[in-house]
Amino acid sequence: MTPMSDYNAPDSHAWLESLDDPAAAAWVAGQNARAQALLDADPRFAGLRDEILAHLRDTRQIPFCAEHDGWLYNFHQDAAHPRGIYRRSTLAAYRAAEQDWQTVLDIDALADEAGEDWYLDGVSHCTLAPLQAMVHLTAGGGDAGIAREYDLAAGAWRPDGFSFPEGKSHVAWRDPDSAWACPGWPGAPLTRAGYPREVWLVERGEEGRHAWSQVFAASEDAMMVAAWRFLDADGATLDLIECSDSFYSKTYHLIDEALETHALPLPPKAELEAYLHGDLIVKLAEDWDAAGARYPAGALLAVALEPLRQGRIDAQLLVAPQPRLAVESVETTRASVVVNLLDQVKSRLLAFDKVDGVWRERALPTPSGGVIEFADQPWDSDILCYSFSDFLTPTGLYRLDVASGQQECLRRQPEAFDPADFVAEQWQARAPDGESIPYFVVRRRDAPLDGATPTLLYGYGGFEVPMMPYYVENFGPHWLQRGGAFALACIRGGGEFGPGWHQAAQGVNRQVGFDDFIAVAEDMVARGLTAPAKLGIEGGSNGGLLVGACMTQRPELFGAVVCEVPLLDMLRYTELLAGASWIDEYGDPEDPAQRPALEAYSPYHRLRGDLAYPLALFTTSAKDDRVHPAHARKMVARMQELGHDALLLETEAGGHSGNAGQEQTAQELARVLVYLYQRLMD
Repeated sequence: MTPMSDYNAPDSHAWLESLDDPAAAAWVAGQNARAQALLDADPRFAGLRDEILAHLRDTRQIPFCAEHDGWLYNFHQDAAHPRGIYRRSTLAAYRAAEQDWQTVLDIDALADEAGEDWYLDGVSHCTLAPLQAMVHLTAGGGDAGIAREYDLAAGAWRPDGFSFPEGKSHVAWRDPDSAWACPGWPGAPLTRAGYPREVWLVERGEEGRHAWSQVFAASEDAMMVAAWRFLDADGATLDLIECSDSFYSKTYHLIDEALETHALPLPPKAELEAYLHGDLIVKLAEDWDAAGARYPAGALLAVALEPLRQGRIDAQLLVAPQPRLAVESVETTRASVVVNLLDQVKSRLLAFDKVDGVWRERALPTPSGGVIEFADQPWDSDILCYSFSDFLTPTGLYRLDVASGQQECLRRQPEAFDPADFVAEQWQARAPDGESIPYFVVRRRDAPLDGATPTLLYGYGGFEVPMMPYYVENFGPHWLQRGGAFALACIRGGGEFGPGWHQAAQGVNRQVGFDDFIAVAEDMVARGLTAPAKLGIEGGSNGGLLVGACMTQRPELFGAVVCEVPLLDMLRYTELLAGASWIDEYGDPEDPAQRPALEAYSPYHRLRGDLAYPLALFTTSAKDDRVHPAHARKMVARMQELGHDALLLETEAGGHSGNAGQEQTAQELARVLVYLYQRLMD
């Protein structure tokens, strides 16, 4: 038997970590050519790509908007504007589905004028002067970008406007003439993870000569800092710094009028979600003993700010944790706090109103049985816009008056396929430790449970991110209607059921999440839905680590593996780009007490020459400045060195989140589908 890799041996593929080595670039080009020869030459590829692109460009798709001072702003891409335009319309025209849009920012024109490969990473309007916008642009779709002030009324960069160089910075408006800046550009003091560690107040000066005042500096061992301003409903302001000592441990600092900072006595594992009526809305990730009371992990609290300034705790419990319930997100309107709860991985909304100093709960009339996501909350109003969908129900965009409970459906996404022949069910698998692991299955109603259904299982299982039902607009017509089934696993490590569900597979306990995912796969086989030769798995980023680990641990269980922008070398991940910021999530390979756990599952190091692995497809981006493309590169090189075939597709643009044009998006999805057809259906 060939032994597993020697963890301490020199890494013979370390040269693939270079992003400017011509030899590495040539190797990647050769791998791309191999994969494209297999996938693009398939007679189904071109038609799939064109159909997906046409769907992306369908003008009936919901244009999600952010409302500022009566205008609805939307980012739009089409054939004429591949990088996209930022445009606006009125609510009346939007309701009437009129294509009455005014272009206020043309990203293609900006990129051409500057000679840069720019993509839009966001537009931040100044709340009190919404025609002043901070435009965030990124080269090639990476995380690092520039921030520059744009005058939407004049349709031009503001001559005396703010401008911040390229970096992983945090920039936020303070008022129309000042901003909080946390520098992440070259030359600025950075943390070990490569993120900002200083907070500066930048005040507007004539002809761009702005005044910079340093307010705060974290230690180099911290993970990052960020700063922003809250505006309360009565016009009061609250300036805060969030200093993350690690990914899940942070301290909040209040900035007073003299620019002095004061740490707030909140527990380190708590998330500040909102500020309204003088109260901080805080979600706990650990138990908190305060003022003679114990508040459990997973609870949502309203904590009065004024007593907190003086070191006293005056808290009200808004949501208590329950075994299969979690606070997914929080939003505030002018009068209310709105909480989006996940109950058995399905959404429901609660509103909380402060009456005579006490927060009182009431339910909101929203659709049930699917997933709600907040889309917009116009400033100084009681309006909340949200989307609702499930696997078989196209997304609807709703406009809810939280005060009155009245709502309307503004838009509904067109049906991509007829759902009548399909059913979406929630099943349960049993993990090795006895825990019940929920997962969703979308399949044809009349499909026999004979093990013959090609099935794709998707998962993530990390960073307390929940996997929730969503409309399968592309997989519906191109996978379900071709006889396939789709499954979504809600494994530990995710956020489906609160902090305990996440922490069960955190750090040295990471294997728990992999065991959960394998248990789901085995359960589908045991039920007769599919068979190993018909079962594919897919995941991206942390989900790429998930499917990479499961492939190396149980290669006989899967017929296909789609491993996207993954982490795979878990003994060097802290040395690659932003990896050091995730030590809280995975553990530290330099810590002798934690290293054995990472060694045991690191996919790159578990590869063996005497096992048969499915032909896996690994994807990454040369512009991914979050998870280094070397993870996927080295995995493929190591597999091929051991005599196993593997496919690599590395794009030039898109970054970690796929922030590129629609043509690239359609091309990438078409290749994944062709790969799945070849492996599971042909």
